[in-house]
Amino acid sequence: MSKVSIPTLLAKKRNSQKFAVVTCYDASFAGAVERAGIDVILVGDSLGNVLQGHSSTLPVTVEDMAYHTACVARGCSSPLIVSDLPFGSYHSEEQCLNNATSLMRAGAHMVKLEGGTWLCDTISKLTRIGIPVCGHLGLTPQSVNVLGGFRVQGREQEQAQAIIEDAKALEAAGASLLVVECVPRALGAELSRALSIPVVGIGAGADTDAQVLVLHDLLGVSPRAPKFVRNFAAGSAGIQDALERYRSAVENGSFPGQEHGFD
Repeated sequence: MSKVSIPTLLAKKRNSQKFAVVTCYDASFAGAVERAGIDVILVGDSLGNVLQGHSSTLPVTVEDMAYHTACVARGCSSPLIVSDLPFGSYHSEEQCLNNATSLMRAGAHMVKLEGGTWLCDTISKLTRIGIPVCGHLGLTPQSVNVLGGFRVQGREQEQAQAIIEDAKALEAAGASLLVVECVPRALGAELSRALSIPVVGIGAGADTDAQVLVLHDLLGVSPRAPKFVRNFAAGSAGIQDALERYRSAVENGSFPGQEHGFD
């Protein structure tokens, strides 16, 4: 597997080639993800839920993220590594620049932030100093208390339009990728058409440019998996086979199915 870069992913978007993203938090699984041919690893703050046992991502620290980013970076050489800036780590520009630098030094190739147009100046500054950015819109878990729980976003026309405008603003500010979570299928498709950067969906329908799942969800480890998850370990020959089946299903468009999306 050759080294995956931002131009690699942009070329896939232009050529209508879907690609897979998976969360990962350690060296052993990073190696398995790489051997499965998966292009992007997200070191997600979801580690707060699946590794640390918290009920949300809010307790995760920059130090946690840097540690797990470094573990992943030591375990693989080809995938693009995206690392989450956790809750409370980017509310001022100076704080964001310092924390993003820490994650890049730990081994990330890109950082991910949750939020809309209020982040545009910060994204511009990050990209100017050589730190690529992935945006995150729709259901943003770090804002769960403001959103009133883990709910589908963008069902109302006004809210959907606001998400589209936010997405365009993030791209204009310099974001290289966008994750969109728990939005109606039609909105996921519209975002992918509206942007020139790849849109990575999770619970956003089959028409986004890529899909991401939490490792523990796709392997059937999580006790209560969300609607948008398929257990790829069921019927597989093991973890490696499950990861390869996930990649293949994303690339050929058989995942997500109609049952994994929202109207």
